[in-house]
Amino acid sequence: MTTTKQDRIAIIGAGLMGHGIAQIFAVHGFQVSLLDVSEEFLAKAIENVRANLTLLAKNGIGKREDIEGAVARIKTTRDLREAVSGARFVVEAVAEQLELKQKLFQEMDEICSQDAILATNTSVISITEIAARAKGRKRIVGTHFWNPPYLIPLVEVVPGDDTSHETVDLTYDLLKSVGKHPVKVKKDVPGFVGNRLQHALWREAISIVDQGIADAATVDEVIRNSFGIRLPVLGPLETADMVGLDLTLQIHNYILKHIERSTEPAPILKQKVEKGELGFKTGRGFQEWDQESIQRSRSQLLEYLIKWNREHAKE
Repeated sequence: MTTTKQDRIAIIGAGLMGHGIAQIFAVHGFQVSLLDVSEEFLAKAIENVRANLTLLAKNGIGKREDIEGAVARIKTTRDLREAVSGARFVVEAVAEQLELKQKLFQEMDEICSQDAILATNTSVISITEIAARAKGRKRIVGTHFWNPPYLIPLVEVVPGDDTSHETVDLTYDLLKSVGKHPVKVKKDVPGFVGNRLQHALWREAISIVDQGIADAATVDEVIRNSFGIRLPVLGPLETADMVGLDLTLQIHNYILKHIERSTEPAPILKQKVEKGELGFKTGRGFQEWDQESIQRSRSQLLEYLIKWNREHAKE
């Protein structure tokens, strides 16, 4: 099976990730079906896509005259059969609930074209578990996009135990053709690669605050002004090779016993959630947040990602 611009892409779920994934394919000329449970959600999704594309064009990424064409290629629906009709590639982007995903993939496996690839955008759940109730498990694959998907290039392509090599290869090629940076993950493990690394760092960062070693602002300041600066060009394993594996071994022999290794969330994290201190949502988390500081944080991230994409588009 090969996927061409004449083939339809179906996105199941129009929320935070779904509308951004739909945007990626629509911008690259594909006809896209976007499904959600309400017309209100779908209308908001289209509004968000138009706003995203307008912002990108304003910053030199894409052309204003192409915006409405891309938006027009996204057709919304509340009917699953209609959404997947004629689709050769389907991406599920619903809530991170295993039972919900299992039922959905079982149903899609029954009603989708036999040569369609069925992908899940789960960020942590086992692909094998998600595919467990479906018969055509060889065509079910993980495609973990990162938020916002239209600005962050990486997509982790993750096979389940029964996923075919052909499915992985075709998915990889399709994602590459729409400007993403796909990587093939060899094993289906919870969290895949990116989130295992990210949350290992978060566990230690939260533990440092919990133990009173430093406050939250200092932890973030240390990361931003030290190894965080070099991460875009020098990953941790390349750094290990650069400094020498003998030195790395010496450091690990000393430090690893002192690093957080609990398999349970930190007490301070549990306490804050119990008290309703949820971060931006409530104005208090590890730090205090008002509307101005929340907006500043979001704007800084968006500006950074747009700048990164603009610079890399010239390469």
